[in-house]
Amino acid sequence: MAQCWIDEHSRFDSNSHRVGLFIREQTSRNMEFDYIIVGAGSAGCVLAGRLSENPAISVCLLEAGPPDKSPFIHMPSGFAALLPSKKYNWVFETVPQKGLNNRNGFQPRGKTLGGSSSINAMVYIRGHAKDYDEWAELGNVGWSYNDVLPYFKKSQHQERGADMHHGTGGPLNVSDLQEPHSATRTFCQAAEEMQLPITDDFNGEQQEGVGIYQTTILNGQRCSAARAFLTPHLDRPNLTVFTRAHASKILFEGKKAVGIAYSRKGKQEKVMAKKEVLLSGGAFNSPQLLMLSGVGSENELRGHNIEPVHHLPGVGENLQDHIDFVVSHTSKDKELLGFSLAAFPRLIKGLYQYITKNKGIFTSNVAEGGGFLKTSPSLERPDIQLHFGPALVDDHGRKVHTEHGFSCHVCLLRPKSKGTLKLASNDPFEDPLIDPNFLAEDDDMNVLVKGVKLTDQLLRAPAFAKYASSLLYALNIESDEDIKEAIRERADTVYHPVGTCKMGQDEMAVVDAELRVHGLDALRVIDASIMPTLIGGNTNAPTIMIAEKAADMIMEAIAADK
Repeated sequence: MAQCWIDEHSRFDSNSHRVGLFIREQTSRNMEFDYIIVGAGSAGCVLAGRLSENPAISVCLLEAGPPDKSPFIHMPSGFAALLPSKKYNWVFETVPQKGLNNRNGFQPRGKTLGGSSSINAMVYIRGHAKDYDEWAELGNVGWSYNDVLPYFKKSQHQERGADMHHGTGGPLNVSDLQEPHSATRTFCQAAEEMQLPITDDFNGEQQEGVGIYQTTILNGQRCSAARAFLTPHLDRPNLTVFTRAHASKILFEGKKAVGIAYSRKGKQEKVMAKKEVLLSGGAFNSPQLLMLSGVGSENELRGHNIEPVHHLPGVGENLQDHIDFVVSHTSKDKELLGFSLAAFPRLIKGLYQYITKNKGIFTSNVAEGGGFLKTSPSLERPDIQLHFGPALVDDHGRKVHTEHGFSCHVCLLRPKSKGTLKLASNDPFEDPLIDPNFLAEDDDMNVLVKGVKLTDQLLRAPAFAKYASSLLYALNIESDEDIKEAIRERADTVYHPVGTCKMGQDEMAVVDAELRVHGLDALRVIDASIMPTLIGGNTNAPTIMIAEKAADMIMEAIAADK
């Protein structure tokens, strides 16, 4: 099978420099491959890289977005410029959220090679071990923490070295920040003053504590899933990648998935699968494509004039996400990151350092520090997570201030509220109806209020006195009702939607423990949508783990067929 590469794309060598440009023309239409992967995000890139290691397997990867060529993708701090960008971001919005004063929430998702791993803040977190043990307790055999730890280690190159929790030699680089900001170290000092636990490894023996995050950065540049798992292998003759290819429908013969119809430059094309179709579009796009293809609740499908192929009512249900509130302080300290005139010389210097040496302030992921804390000592696991950055953050960075300051996100790790993903119509180009149902459960609001109070204390600890800071938005911290109203006015996602094609055996489960879609043949879903419950932390590393494990399952199935 000759390789077919449909867009120009720059490769990186081991020293993270651009070394070549691939441009290959489409050689034929309606081609056939062993495996078709829909979505070149965190999971899709892993699958493409791992499956194509076997030269006897032909793999086709479809991505709706363009190649990951923007310099802002590869510059760690550049993600702030990408969040509002429609070129590399789906820029989804939620339906009005009753718990957020009927506001529409913002739901950025990556739309390029690497998916959301190309526009995220690069924080490397796995979640709590108990999160995965709960998956296994729900009947998902093979998904306990002891089962999945080898896949976390397999994917990883931990720059600190290997140990019982970490691996080396994997494609995904995990590193300490080159130069954490002094304000981030102040954040850790403030935690010590409050006698909070301190940790240097959130993915080790104990998740609880405050510290500086490790990141998926290599030599001062982003190490996305594309850069780690896909880009080094674009010259494999058995790997074909189509960018700007918007999947519109799974093609079925009876109950068997046999291909994908997609649109590119206004033309309808299709690719056929000899073995399996693998959906890796994420918590929004994977269930949307299933429903567009006739897989979902029969009544809802018929309501959109879609002929049902298979009744599977759990598709699009069980949406879970981390609700997040940002506490921001302004300060006259110009060493804090910002865009004032006084900061201009420092920004120019930083840009020069980045361009010439991949060093300086632009190698910061901004969300440098954080923590996993309990709002009650009786809890088994932390129930809130913090992300601290030495800059003002307001409305996902879409509202820019010329002042300097620092910010701390506080998010609810295990929300009880669950929402849905539904079709707006049968048009594959129309955004789905995203309803996280934020704060529908009173317990979620009550825990978040406790988290905001704790965060406020932390940012007012003696260590922060030198910044002479004040709140960006006034907040009466003594009144729970005022805090609740502030949350309703400004809280939103911290970008971790999961669960809409959940793994399990109950009537609302979409996939089994092998990630095969219930009741259908040759079709799997492999991404964050299969999580039955939301893990306690950032979801990028767990999504990569899911794909690593799935790739092994598929390779084992191939071996068993021989």
